Amino acid sequence: MKKNTLFIALMLLSFYGMAQKKSPFPFRGGKEHMMEFLKDSLVVSPQIMKEKATGTVVFKFTSDQLGNVTKMVLYYADDAVLVQPVIDILKKSNRKWVLPDDVKVNDYLITFTFNFNPPATANRELQKEVYNYIINRKPILFTNQAVLDLTTLLPTIVINYDLPQ
Repeated sequence: MKKNTLFIALMLLSFYGMAQKKSPFPFRGGKEHMMEFLKDSLVVSPQIMKEKATGTVVFKFTSDQLGNVTKMVLYYADDAVLVQPVIDILKKSNRKWVLPDDVKVNDYLITFTFNFNPPATANRELQKEVYNYIINRKPILFTNQAVLDLTTLLPTIVINYDLPQ
């Protein structure tokens, strides 16, 4: 009797496991292709390099059935100078987002983190410039609640850039 009960429980559990539908990654070509596309296509502006800007930008965007980015909402940015390259790359990603057949639109939350590659030896001037950037940056904060409902959190995109010589 115990064996039969255990067998039935295992069978039900296996059917339940098969019933769970795994969603494909929402970018044409998968996660690795998305990471490569966003990192390689994002253009770090001369202003970011000049200011040695570092920090995080968080966007929520909506994609339609055709894979187009239809709406973007900035939730957070460590500095306003970091925002424009993210807007530009999200616009370039049109027609690359993939939704399940039964979904008309989907919201995604994506984080970009900007860092510069430090030189082999840090000098006093570089330290001063980084300090000045940190005390003068202009963060953009989301000051209200945000209902996220069925938003998909995407992996963080880390952008490392070289400083001009």
